[in-house]
Amino acid sequence: MGPVSGFVVFVIIWWTVLFAMLPIGVRKQDDPLVGSEYGAPEKPMLGKKALWTTGVSIVIWLIVYAIIASDLISFREIIQDWED
Repeated sequence: MGPVSGFVVFVIIWWTVLFAMLPIGVRKQDDPLVGSEYGAPEKPMLGKKALWTTGVSIVIWLIVYAIIASDLISFREIIQDWED
């Protein structure tokens, strides 16, 4: 895997993990302010979630990279099988 494709895979993993982590620990506002959405979170903790997302994404990316680098799953063979 080249550096560009590795970065693209990391970004895809990062966004997927972020969307999975966004609802964790969210509590709605007890007394919403005027003009505020009733279901808006009181404290979204986005910085904390971004750090956790980055850590989890690095671990997942390392696993994906190990699978690709070790040729455990050969994507080239899969494509060649489809073409035949």
